[in-house]
This record gives sequence, C-alpha cells and structure tokens, in this order.
Amino acid sequence: MEEIFDGDLYTLTDETGKESEFELIGSCEFEGKTYLALVPVEEGSEEYVILRLEADEKGEEMLVTIDDDDEFDRVADYFEDELFDTVDYDENGDNAQ
Repeated sequence: MEEIFDGDLYTLTDETGKESEFELIGSCEFEGKTYLALVPVEEGSEEYVILRLEADEKGEEMLVTIDDDDEFDRVADYFEDELFDTVDYDENGDNAQ
C-alpha cells in the first residue's frame, strides 16, 4: 500500500551531526518493511532519498540508510513503478499525439 503525503517535513541528522530538512513525498510497505521517500528542502534539489523505518532498542522509530544494494534497488524500483507512476506528467491535460 502506498501513500502520498503533502508537505510532511523531517529534520534528519547525518553521521557527522549535520542537520538537514527533508520533505516526505511518499511511503510504502514493501516486503514487510516500511520505507519513506524524502526530498531535500533546499532549492534546486530534484533527487530523493529512500530510508527504512526501524525501531531502536527502546522501541522508538528511527530512519536508517539502506546499506544493501539489492534491497535498495528493489525498493527504488517499487517506488518508481507504484508510487511515482501516479504522477501526471502531461501538464496541459492534452493526450493527443
């Protein structure tokens, strides 16, 4: 099941302690895990990141980087096929060819 969100913002901290703002553009449940697609809020950024939602030892939710290349590729393909396929790229609404 995929969801599209409008404007949910997350402040993420990288391994060096630098904080960055990201906007949630979608989430999905895939192979029993939850993944979030986020785009940096900074102007001009068109690339998005995909993070996995996990619980720490205290049961608190946290977002983690997907280190396994195969897992990342499967999830990225799923987002491309299922979530972002719903975007209407025809701005004029004209489907004539």
